[in-house]
Parts: sequence; structure tokens; C-alpha cells
Amino acid sequence: MSTTNLDISIDELDRDAFTELFDSYLDKRNVREQSVVSGRVLEIEGDWVTIDVGYKAEGVIPKAEFYDQDGELTIAPGDMVDVYLDTMHEDEGQLILSKKKADQMKAWEEISKAFEAGDTVHGVITSRVKGGLSVDIGVKAFLPGSQVDLRPVKNLEKMIGVEFEFRIIKFNKRRGNIVLSRRVLLEEERQEKRKETLKDLHVGAIMTGQVKNITDYGAFIDLGGIDGLLHITDMTWGRINHPSEMVEVGQSMEVKVLKFDAETQRVSLGYKQIRPDPWEEVDIKYPVGAIVRGKVVSMPDYGCFVELEDGIEGLVHISEMTWNKRVKHPSKLVNLGDVVEAKVLGVDVENKRISLGMRQLEPNPWDIVEQQYPIGSIVKGQVRNITDFGVFVGIEEGIDGLIHISDLSWSQRIKHPSEMFQKGDEVEARVKNIDRENERFSLSLKSLSDDPWLSVQSRFFLGQVVKGKVVSRTDFGVFVEIEEGIEGLVHMSELNHAEDDWSEHYPDGYELMVEIRRIDQHDRKISLSEKGAADRSEDEGSIEDYMARQGESGARLGDVLGDLSKKLGGE
Repeated sequence: MSTTNLDISIDELDRDAFTELFDSYLDKRNVREQSVVSGRVLEIEGDWVTIDVGYKAEGVIPKAEFYDQDGELTIAPGDMVDVYLDTMHEDEGQLILSKKKADQMKAWEEISKAFEAGDTVHGVITSRVKGGLSVDIGVKAFLPGSQVDLRPVKNLEKMIGVEFEFRIIKFNKRRGNIVLSRRVLLEEERQEKRKETLKDLHVGAIMTGQVKNITDYGAFIDLGGIDGLLHITDMTWGRINHPSEMVEVGQSMEVKVLKFDAETQRVSLGYKQIRPDPWEEVDIKYPVGAIVRGKVVSMPDYGCFVELEDGIEGLVHISEMTWNKRVKHPSKLVNLGDVVEAKVLGVDVENKRISLGMRQLEPNPWDIVEQQYPIGSIVKGQVRNITDFGVFVGIEEGIDGLIHISDLSWSQRIKHPSEMFQKGDEVEARVKNIDRENERFSLSLKSLSDDPWLSVQSRFFLGQVVKGKVVSRTDFGVFVEIEEGIEGLVHMSELNHAEDDWSEHYPDGYELMVEIRRIDQHDRKISLSEKGAADRSEDEGSIEDYMARQGESGARLGDVLGDLSKKLGGE
């Protein structure tokens, strides 16, 4: 009896014999439990697919297992499919089949072969898991974060749903453990590209690369297996604050090899070097004296830089921004981004410098100051600054006049100008001197009134007793003011209190009677004596009587001098 021919009557065999015969037939067709078998689709009805695997009973599989990723049914009646025969229930005449398990078993076999051969596998990243990503390669596999790319990937979620090739680096079918690597393939690919790139890599070569990474100081360009640094200073002839203003990751660009160290394989690249240097013709485009326009791109304390074109900037020093010397910072005059006009003052092609001036486009107020404010004229202004040596008065924009401390008053008792003025005070003064070349404007406050010393001898005479007050003390005596702007010295020998502690008796503001002993109008000196005044008081009665007589004498003397003056004037 042939075990391969089942065309016999069941009555010819007992049940046990028939079962043995049928099992032998199934073995020949490789149909056994817990294995993948081939079957034919008999019908598709409702949610089920009926499959005939050549057994005495058919099996059914959920139709959902035959849909592809696009939701399309992949089978039709009569198609041959591989299915997984789980169990055979002879008593019930039923087979337990699975298309999904068959696919998984086939996948495991293919993965095992790929692992043994070192081949790559395709897979789709499905989700983020602890330590890396989950990948569907027919079965579930693990991709560690360190094996995703050549560099650490900060945002792994963006890779979900993307299909890649992988290398299996760990495989354990019994535990269902598969570990993948994409980095291994990228390193191999990079190594091959590196070999090709090195053939063409040399200083001066123009190469095409892709922006791989951007830092604050530049961008790394992948030339093909070798990364080169494009420094921010070699990106453009112009000014940029950050490389991201010019390039973005993934961008393709042409660059020039500036340096190449074959030993360390370090490459320095340039982008601006493959374009003409704008400084080559700058002295022709921007000659001295030319009027130019540009944008303010930087404002250090000492001025502002004006961009005339991409790669060409000129400096307007703060001293050349305005005729007004009170401006201490360029931000008082311009803002970043402002478009300004300026005059070219100098060009240094070798050092790539252009000097510009803005004030040269405005009239210089010092050119007409002498016509506007002749010497001797009276001007008005506001106190802008107070120093130890005087007061600066603003006359007009860019013109300040100085009233020196010596020109504040005919009196020399002013220790500091702040005793008389505060910032913002309105002041009237007389023009004393104008130095156009050095831009200096001298004013005088005291010259608004007559010098009291010119007529001092007409108001005071020798032997006259007058009342005064102490304004200062020295080691040899005290200075006494006998009239506004007129001071005299009482030597310590002429003081009533000449003992060791005599200065304590003569505080500032102390009033006393003094006698005029000497008048020197030329040197502006008057010698006084307190003792002399006391002696006069004793000789001629009370001091009140004496002063009355002095007043009468002075009046008579004044009348005489007045008559004399009239006579001389008539002649």
C-alpha cells in the first residue's frame, strides 16, 4: 500500500491505521502543528477567510490579518498563502491557523539569516522607548539612542514613522531580543565617502558640502566623510552676529579649502574667499572727500561703524560726529540701523579702514563765532558745567564759553565757582577773547562792572579810619574787606590782639575798625592797622565823632575833586 495515495476506501482500514496513514501523508507535505504551511484561499466571507491546507478540515483566519498598511485586502479566492498551523482538533474537525504568526516566523528566519550574514534589514521606527526607539522590522526590535546617528539626536520623536536601513548587532531568538544600529551603517558609508573626498581635497579646492552643525563661532560643513569648519569670519566680507544669519542645517553650499592638515584631517573652509574682495577697489569707489550713505551697524563708545556695502564699513569717530563737544556717546546722535550721510576723510586699503565724518556736512559754528559775538559784546547763556577752575556757559549748539574763576569777581575771595552758580543758571557775561584755531571762547563776569581798584584812591586816603570785616587769615595777619572787591592786610604787628592765640580773636566775618596806612593801586594792595584806628579814637574822642568828621572831610574832598574834573573837562 502506497502511503502517498489516499484514494482508498476508509472501510479497508481501521481508524488507527487510517490516522497513521494520514499523518504520514501530512508529514510528506510538511503539514504539522506549530509550523508554517502553504494553503489555498477557499472563500472570503464576512470577517473571516477560509483556508485549505490539505488537511481533512479547513481553517479560518480573521480577514484583518490580510490588510496592508494602506488598508487594502491583499488576497482573493484561489490565492496561495503561507499560514501558521497552531493546532489540529481532529474530533472537532477544526484547524487553528494564523497569518500573523506565519509572517512573524518568516521574519525571524530572515532576521536570523541577516544577522549571520551581516546583512542589513529595513524597518520603520514606531515609538520612543526608554533609552532609544522601537523599530518594526517584521518583529519588534530596539534601536539604542547612541546608535541612531553619528551624533547624538536631541529630538528622537521627530524620527518616528521614518523608514531606515539597520544592522543587527545583537540577536537572541529565544528571548525575542533584537538590537539594531543605524550608526554602524553611517560610519561605513562615511568611511567610503572619506576615501573619495580625500582624492580631491587640497588647499584652494572649491568643494560642495552640506551644513551639518551650527555653533556661535561658525558652521561645520560635511564635505563627504570629512567635516570642515567654516568660521564666522570667513563667511562674508560683511558683518554678521551669528552664523545662523547666513546658513541653516542641511543647506548645500560651495566652499573653498583654506587649510588642510592631512595628519589630523582638520579642514578650514571659506565662503567669502570664492567671491571678490570689495576692498580691492575701495579707494576708487570711495575717494577722500566723497559724500556717502550707509547704515549704522555698530556703536562702540568711541564712535559708530557705518556699512557702505557688504564687507565695507567706515568709522565715524565721536569727535567727527558733531561740532558739539558735549556729546559723550554716539547713541545721543544715532541709533543702530539708521541710514546716515558722511564724508570720506581717509582710506587705508592695506589695513581695511575708512575714516568718515558727519559734522563736516554741517556748518562749523566756530567759523562765524567772531562775527556773531565780537570781543566786548555781552552774551547770555546757561551754566552747563562747573569745574574747579571756572564755569562753562552754553552760548549756542556747539559753542561753550568759559568764565575763569579769576573772571567771576573783582574780589579774590571765591574759593570755588559753585559758591556762585549751579548748573542751569542763566548767566550774562562779556566776551573777553575768542581763539578760533583752538575753539576756545573766554568770557568775563566781573568785567560787566568797573574795576573798583581803578578809583580806589578817590574813595580812600591815608590815615582814614574805616570799618571792615575779616575774610581770611594767614600766619602773618588777617585780610579785611573794607568794600566789595577791596581787601587790605592787617599785619599781626598792627592787631590789638597780637598774642600767640591772636587768630582766635579774628574769625571770618569779625568786624573791626582799621586805619589806612598805605595804598598801592598798581599792585592792588592796601595796608591797614587796627592799632592805628584805636590810637585815632583816643586822640580825637569817640569813634563815632571821628567817623562823622571823616565823612565831612571826605565830602569836602569830593566836592573839590568834582570841580577840578569839570574844569579839566571844559578845557
